[in-house]
Amino acid sequence: MKPGLLLKILGAVLLAGFLAGCTQLIEGAGRESQPLSLQTVSELNAMGSSPGAAMMVRIYKESSELEVWKRVADGTFKLFKTYPICTFSGKLGPKIFEGDRQSPEGFYTVTRGMLNPRSQLYLSFNIGFPNKFDRAYGRTGSNIMVHGACSSRGCYAMTDKQVAEIYALARESFNGGNRSFQVQIYPFRMTPENLARFYDSPNLAYWQNLKTGYDYFELTKKPPIWDVCNKEYVFDAKSRSGQPLDASAACPPLVRNAGLLAQMKARESADKAVFAVTVASIKQSAAQKQMDAERQAANQQALKERRSEERRVGKECRSRLSPYH
Repeated sequence: MKPGLLLKILGAVLLAGFLAGCTQLIEGAGRESQPLSLQTVSELNAMGSSPGAAMMVRIYKESSELEVWKRVADGTFKLFKTYPICTFSGKLGPKIFEGDRQSPEGFYTVTRGMLNPRSQLYLSFNIGFPNKFDRAYGRTGSNIMVHGACSSRGCYAMTDKQVAEIYALARESFNGGNRSFQVQIYPFRMTPENLARFYDSPNLAYWQNLKTGYDYFELTKKPPIWDVCNKEYVFDAKSRSGQPLDASAACPPLVRNAGLLAQMKARESADKAVFAVTVASIKQSAAQKQMDAERQAANQQALKERRSEERRVGKECRSRLSPYH
């Protein structure tokens, strides 16, 4: 084979591998520019989306999952892919202060400038903690990221391969003309049954507030427009005066979509009923377990006392039968 032809064939093979996304990640300079694989682009097209379409991220702590959602032709968002989170630090609940090694929860907005192509943890993007809500409570922290390297001290860590794809999806969404994407972070999937499991948690009211935003997305399949007043998240709401909302002040009269608000209230009412029934069931189960445990302890004590009495009686009988008595 001629050397020139051999070089052309090798070049074609290398180019095909590069365009396909190269299962081997690019290290060092250029890693932020590695393209989406042909398979990923094909999957986006198959669901009616594209690399340049808007995206949204949802994170669930308890199940350690990060979801990427993409906008489709009718303007709604569909789930594109679920990535297992390699690790995050802390427990369920919000981040409170710098250095608490706690990963945050809430609603955040990521812009192009928050991408970090020179991250020491392969690639990363800053989620924007603390946001308006966090600042209203005086919460502190910085450089809270979604990044690679599978190591966390307050961030959400992915494998390098995962973060390379998520980063590329974000980059292409920005290249498509989108100015930002929303990140929603929850302790778990915000069902009334899951909330009922934590009915006595000090975070319950906070999680119920997050659930409102969760429900807006479930109903509309569009990222909810959020703001903060009265130290609470509010969704699909603007002040009637047109003035910006003060996060720490009482909420002023708000303008909302009446039809959507009615749907939300109906959903909230139904979920409250499920929550109440589930909590009652959990309490009854806990009470029954307590009764069973007390009954078992009483039976064990009675058995212990009976055996002790049997040993005592047996000893007396042997003593009477002794030839020395």
